[in-house]
Amino acid sequence: MNIVEVLKEAVRREASDILISAGAPVSYHIFGELQPKEDGHVLNSQETEDLTYQLLTARGIREFEENWELDSSYELEGVANFRVNALKQKGSVGAVLRVVPLVIPHYTDLGLSEHFIKKLASIPNGLILVTGATGAGKSSTVAAFLEYLNNEHHVAKHIVTIEDPIEFRLDSKVCVVDQREIGIDTKDYLVGLKGALRQMPHVIFVGEMRDRETIEIALTAAETGNVVISTLATQSAAKTLNRIIDVFPLEDQPEVRTRLALTLRCVISQVLLPRCDTDGRVAAREILLVNNPIANLIRENKVHQINNAIAGASKEGMCLLDDSLLNLMMEGVVNISDAVPRLQDPMKAQLVLG
Repeated sequence: MNIVEVLKEAVRREASDILISAGAPVSYHIFGELQPKEDGHVLNSQETEDLTYQLLTARGIREFEENWELDSSYELEGVANFRVNALKQKGSVGAVLRVVPLVIPHYTDLGLSEHFIKKLASIPNGLILVTGATGAGKSSTVAAFLEYLNNEHHVAKHIVTIEDPIEFRLDSKVCVVDQREIGIDTKDYLVGLKGALRQMPHVIFVGEMRDRETIEIALTAAETGNVVISTLATQSAAKTLNRIIDVFPLEDQPEVRTRLALTLRCVISQVLLPRCDTDGRVAAREILLVNNPIANLIRENKVHQINNAIAGASKEGMCLLDDSLLNLMMEGVVNISDAVPRLQDPMKAQLVLG
């Protein structure tokens, strides 16, 4: 079986992910559901190894055989890019691929308003976080914002990205864009982020704030006048704040809260749900824009009151995830059965279910 055939079918069927696993057919994640390859052929161990190794360079194969894990990327010219995670399971080689379209989605196609994207673009410095579970569309949201800066904002900036691996590829247009891939262009997130501070950046995108050291440098970069964008696998603004604070020792947490209060500008927490009005998926988003009252709550260790502050600041463009989900239900965009399990307030779930 040729990997190109597998990848082209995935793109044609609008899959977001591809699973290659021995004992099962090639499977595509399409609008939130797993569906087998059209021929339904069940792969054996040799076939999964052949398919996976077609995605890797000779160096990548050596690294994978040494470590049994590998994050990589693959470009099928004129079709799509793919984020590749090679793995072993029950002694067999397999892979999971994320489909990355060649064309960066426009922010309006992702449900982001022009008013909101302009507000983000006007932020002169500080930390912007996009959060959500794996597959929640964080990379698409970040790429759409960077492409807006690069294409429509009309203010020339130097954008530096540090990614593992590079997903959406940005060409320099209004801005100069330098994209650096872990393992190819820089050793790791920490080294790349430290280096970015010496590269005259205006905007730094760190693919993921994975650990305390990366968070520390990201905060420092935001404090020194840069816009720093990153992602976390958290599912609300309050949980994002707690996650960042809790990675530090107790004795350091008051200082971290103060630094966050001074540098954090926005948290976008999102989930993807299948649409019921048409094919595809739609994002429900929680939006936190840090104003003086919210900065005080962070500084004073009152993160548990953040949701109330968001609920009371809708006129400023803020929105709770629950309210976004309720709006999508009322507009007939998503089914109640898909949205209700995502609600964080059990009282709202009871009201919906009657």
